[in-house]
Amino acid sequence: MTAELRLRPVRDADLPHFFAHEQDPQAAWMAAFGPADPTDRAAFDAHWARIRADPRVVNRTVVVGEDVVGHVAAFPVDERTEVSYWIDPGRWGRGYATAALAALLRELPQRPVHARAAKDNRASLAVLRKCGFVVVGEDAGFAPGRGAEVEEWVLELPAEVAEQGNH
Repeated sequence: MTAELRLRPVRDADLPHFFAHEQDPQAAWMAAFGPADPTDRAAFDAHWARIRADPRVVNRTVVVGEDVVGHVAAFPVDERTEVSYWIDPGRWGRGYATAALAALLRELPQRPVHARAAKDNRASLAVLRKCGFVVVGEDAGFAPGRGAEVEEWVLELPAEVAEQGNH
C-alpha cells in the first residue's frame, strides 16, 4: 500500500492541503504542539513562509499517487536535528507516516536524529519506533494545540541504527 508513496519538495499548491489536514480536531489534539488556533490561515501562512525560507529545514510533501497526504520535516533545535510529520487523518492506519519518515531519514546524512511525541500519542510513538527511534528521555512543555502542559517522550535515532539501515 505504501509502495506508491513518494516525497518531493513542498510546493505552494500543497499548502491548502496541509491547512485542511490541520483542521481535524483529533489530529490537532494528538499533535499537541501544533498551532493554538488551527483555523488561523494568516498564522499558518506565516509559519510556512518562515520555515520554507530557512535553508536548514528539510520539508517534504508526502504524495501517494497524485494525492497530497501530508508532510515530513527535519529541522534544527539548538545543536540537534529533530523530525516531525503530519498525515491527513483520513489516511491514518495505512503506513504512510512510517513510510514517509523512513524516506526522509534516508535523505538526512546527519545522525543522531531526534523526535518528540506527546506521551498519550501512542500512534506517533509506534511510527517512531518502527523507524528505529528509541526513547532517551522525558520532557514537558506548553502545547498550544491543547492549551496545556503536556508530557512528552524524547526519542533518538542512534547512529548505529542508521548505519545498519534498520529504519
